[in-house]
Amino acid sequence: MRRVMPLALSLALAASGAAGQEYVRVPTLISDEDFYRLVACAAPPGGACAKPMIRWPEARRLRLRVGIVGIAESFPSYKLDLVDRAIDHAIAEINGSGAALFLTRAYEGEVDVPLFLVDTPQGGTIGGTSLSDLDGSEIAIARVVMRSRGDEILTTAIAISQDIRRREITSVVLEEIVQAMGLPTDVDGPAYEDSLFSEYRNAAVWLRGQDAAALRRHYPR
Repeated sequence: MRRVMPLALSLALAASGAAGQEYVRVPTLISDEDFYRLVACAAPPGGACAKPMIRWPEARRLRLRVGIVGIAESFPSYKLDLVDRAIDHAIAEINGSGAALFLTRAYEGEVDVPLFLVDTPQGGTIGGTSLSDLDGSEIAIARVVMRSRGDEILTTAIAISQDIRRREITSVVLEEIVQAMGLPTDVDGPAYEDSLFSEYRNAAVWLRGQDAAALRRHYPR
C-alpha cells in the first residue's frame, strides 16, 4: 500500500475482537427468521447464535460515511473505476432497502466504512494498511473486519484484492458493505446461490428478497 487517499481515518481499535466471516451450510430454503439469524449471528436453522449480534449505534446509523482510503500502486486503474462505481451502487441499494440506515460517500474527512484496494493476490496475506485487524490476515477476494463493544459496532474496514475479477466487483462491494452493517455470515446451499450472502458465488448485484429483509430486520424503522 503505497498510495493513500487524503482521508482522516479515525478507527478506534481498542475494543473487543473483530467478527469472523464464516458460513453456515443449509440443505434447502429456510424461513426469513432463520435466514436473518444465520447472517446476523451464524445461527444454524433453529439453533443458537455462534457469535454476538452487533449493530451500528443508533446515533450513527443515519450518517455512516463510506470511502476508499488506500489504493495500491499495482491495483488496476480500470478495476478502481469499477469499484468506485460499485460503492455508489451499494450505497443506493442500502439506502433504498427500507432499513433505518443512511450511507453517504466520503472523499475527505472521517470514514466509518473504509475500503482498501490492496496489492495482495487471492489467497495471500494483507499488508500495508496500518490496521492490525487487516494486516497479517488472509484474503480470498475481499475481507471485512469489525470491532465492537457489547452489541455496538465501533469500527469496520474492508480490503479488496487486486485479483478481483471485473464481473465480481459490483456484487463483492455490495456484499462487503452490507456485511459491515453487522451481517457478517455467509450461507452455503443450493437454494442460496443467487443470494448476496452466498459463500461460493458472487452473482447478486441487487439487495432483494431475504437479503434485504435481513437488513431491515437488523435496522427496523
